[in-house]
Amino acid sequence: MHKSGGFDRTKKIISGLIDIGIYHYAIYLSFWLRYDGMIPFFNYYAYEEARIYIMLAFTLFNILFGMYILYNKSRIDFVYLTVLVQFIMTLAIMVFTFYGRWFTFPRSVLGISFIISTILLLIWRFIVFKIYEKVDGTKKVMVVGSVEACKKAIYNFGNAKNKRHTITIAVTDNFYENVKNNMNQVDIVYLSENLKDKIKIYDLMIREDKKIFLQTSFENMVMVNPNIMNIEDESLIEVSNFRISPENDLIKRLIDFVVALLMIIVTSPIMIVTAVLVKATSKGPVFYKQIRITKNQKEFGILKFRTMGATAEKDSGPVLATSNDTRVTPIGKHLRSLRIDELPQLFNVLLGDMSLVGPRPERPFFVDQFKELNPYYYLRHNVRAGITGYAQVYGKYATDFNSKLNFDLLYIKKYSLVLDIKIMVQTIKILFDKVSSKGVEDEEMDIKLKPIPDTITILE
Repeated sequence: MHKSGGFDRTKKIISGLIDIGIYHYAIYLSFWLRYDGMIPFFNYYAYEEARIYIMLAFTLFNILFGMYILYNKSRIDFVYLTVLVQFIMTLAIMVFTFYGRWFTFPRSVLGISFIISTILLLIWRFIVFKIYEKVDGTKKVMVVGSVEACKKAIYNFGNAKNKRHTITIAVTDNFYENVKNNMNQVDIVYLSENLKDKIKIYDLMIREDKKIFLQTSFENMVMVNPNIMNIEDESLIEVSNFRISPENDLIKRLIDFVVALLMIIVTSPIMIVTAVLVKATSKGPVFYKQIRITKNQKEFGILKFRTMGATAEKDSGPVLATSNDTRVTPIGKHLRSLRIDELPQLFNVLLGDMSLVGPRPERPFFVDQFKELNPYYYLRHNVRAGITGYAQVYGKYATDFNSKLNFDLLYIKKYSLVLDIKIMVQTIKILFDKVSSKGVEDEEMDIKLKPIPDTITILE
């Protein structure tokens, strides 16, 4: 029988506690270097008074940035995440020491500790990641489904930046028999479609203590976050709807209003400079207003800094933007890569047409098309559209509308204030990520045309 184990939660907690110890040591070492081993009491006392808040913030930021979720990480991820978190911590310590009136905490120590803590934490995290790879290793996956579904799974797994999971077997027919006869050769079975034999395969995998991956079909997503009810001697599963509860929606709206107002004030210098650059580098208005769809199918005018030529869709009509869109102006490419073009949407949030986090709003022209192609597309309009969202953080730029819809529906099903905070924090992280340069059409064509690699055993 397969034994579960690997890099479990206990090991992650131990790793996190060692992180805290290393960060504390880095700050102490910074004091020691700054004062040549003779640390003044009143300077170090300021750190001791603020230490509990510093370490809590350090732990919180590392969790929110997903530092301890290892399966989807590469070594370069640890580099830029560690640098980013340590930079944010430097700013956070300045805030703590100001509001706590611990003014004797030297700013020079902050600069030294930023460098030392980043280096020490990176060394430790590389060691942890190496142990993780050795303990958990690469998991062999058997993908089960039609040829098209298997090809898509193989493409996605093969393009993942972390080769944590490798597809070694593709089952395209006689599903139960092939899974049963070959399950000892793999660690995970991925059902890429809803199959008639799925219950038999579930039972087989559970008996053998094997992991099962399921695709995010509507049937599977309906069962996310169910409520369990007990009526007399019977237990029932109440399926939760694709909606955010009224009380959570009210709290979300209040937070949106306050945060959007503060962000408008903080980013106003950036918006003024951007407005000048847009006006000076291309003909046309500074702002671009376009009709989009938000909660309850309501239309509204979304505000963005213009990043395309003023006549971009004059001849073509409505066209979905792609990652290498030739209509984008030179300055527009930079505004898009840094998401600065979306800052005016803070005014949409203030007015209540949008939220900080939610499904990205689409134009009525494309909404009508997507509804015809997917009968569940309307469900994403049960919540306000967002500046950033689950699909933008965890998907790719070139992801097709069905995959983005799955992300959006999972967001609604899993909604919590903590999830919103995580997505906002992760949005900062993706500014440093390289996105695929392929458009949606190019990617789909690659999947259809490419045969299943010879390294993967095909069972029919």
